[in-house]
Amino acid sequence: MSVLTALARIEAVRQGRAQRVATVRHVHLAERPMVVIPLGLAGEANAPLGALVGADREHPALLTVPQPRNRDLRFAFAAELAGLLVPYLEGFSGATETVEPKRGEPYERSLDAPQLIVPNRPGAAFLKLLGRSTRFRRTDGPYPVDPGVPSLGRWLTFLADRSEHPGSCLLLTATEALSLHWATGQSSLEDANLGALLGWITDGPQAALRAEDPAHLPPAGPATDPGFDNAVLEPLIRAHDEGTPVEEKIADALLTQLEPTWRLVWQAVDLLRELPAGASVASRWEGDRASYTGFAASFAESHPQPRRDSAVAAAARLDKLERAQAGYEVARAFDDPLLMAEHRLKGQAFTGEVVGAEPGRIVLSDKNRKLLRPLVTVSTTDPVRLAAGDEVTCVERPELGGTVHTLDGALITVEISKGMGTLTKPAPLPEGRVAFTTLKRDFQQPATFPEREETPWTHGGPPPEYVPAEEDAVEEWA
Repeated sequence: MSVLTALARIEAVRQGRAQRVATVRHVHLAERPMVVIPLGLAGEANAPLGALVGADREHPALLTVPQPRNRDLRFAFAAELAGLLVPYLEGFSGATETVEPKRGEPYERSLDAPQLIVPNRPGAAFLKLLGRSTRFRRTDGPYPVDPGVPSLGRWLTFLADRSEHPGSCLLLTATEALSLHWATGQSSLEDANLGALLGWITDGPQAALRAEDPAHLPPAGPATDPGFDNAVLEPLIRAHDEGTPVEEKIADALLTQLEPTWRLVWQAVDLLRELPAGASVASRWEGDRASYTGFAASFAESHPQPRRDSAVAAAARLDKLERAQAGYEVARAFDDPLLMAEHRLKGQAFTGEVVGAEPGRIVLSDKNRKLLRPLVTVSTTDPVRLAAGDEVTCVERPELGGTVHTLDGALITVEISKGMGTLTKPAPLPEGRVAFTTLKRDFQQPATFPEREETPWTHGGPPPEYVPAEEDAVEEWA
């Protein structure tokens, strides 16, 4: 937890209301997101009880499983869920644009991409496990499933994997999205309760306390309240096993648990939509669209994702995630003055008033060439931990950068060497209030890894080519 977030939590307790820790929205919100509220049976690994699904907040689809331990009913639920989700997930792959990057070859990218929203991290984990348990299922032979089931599993696995990419919004978690923008007076563990989190944001701690009472508001899934399980659900499932037609009663009971969370998720979406999107949100969504396009294009020709990555693939993925995390934190700081303030406290950035400038300053290079190197002097009260020669970038104009030239008490002079224009056409220098930081938004070159066939013996040697085997489809509960 950062210093400013800790202060915001203290202020939330003092004022009795959650405090904003962001001035802009740092997540992308699709025009037509698909909300998924999963519900699972307690004590069973990924045994679905039901789900409330839809892109229309007024008309969600209710899916139920009267006996989650029954394999046929479980995969009938997966087939019904696939009928709702797969057409939505595939529906964005038709319209594309050609992208010509500065590095590499041109490629096709979808104009838009799907977005699934779940209430909390356990809900996302439930979908990930559901994907793992369905993507290897066979549509022929013993125990065949509907053709949509393995397709659903592959899509859910892709979305779950992509959600680990920092800043990705293809699979969005409502509690985590809200926590990026508000700090409450409760613990991070309590913030995982969507009702309590929204209570702090909209009404205060008393509303959050009421939301934690299952008699007032059911849990936001995928877990159910033990009281509901014992008093309502268990007798209905037992009656179903005995042959009593109670499917409609089970559906009505599950709806009482799902519908409040459905309303909470859409309330979270409305709150987030009120915030203006940060400048870098669009570029991160472009990355999501590119990832989506690549997966959709290779779907028909490729195998289901393997259970485990090879050593080289795992190392490359970790490197990619680490670089993405660093870039994500920098981009958010450039977007949001509240986040940049944390770096000002660390001495990695400073802000102040421009009190002097030499826009036409000329210096000679080692080869006696005239170079335009303007100077900008800033008066600041921030604690600065910089030294002459440190590279800095202008926060308001990231294309403008240079090095610290001199430091004299509260006065910092920056020599501009990037984005300053030319001798004949110099670019205007910053005026008024300005901020500089040592954070860099430059492209980070990926690490070099051996080819798959050259995996060293210390990491198991070259792995065999992955081909789906019969064992992949074996059900652990069979």
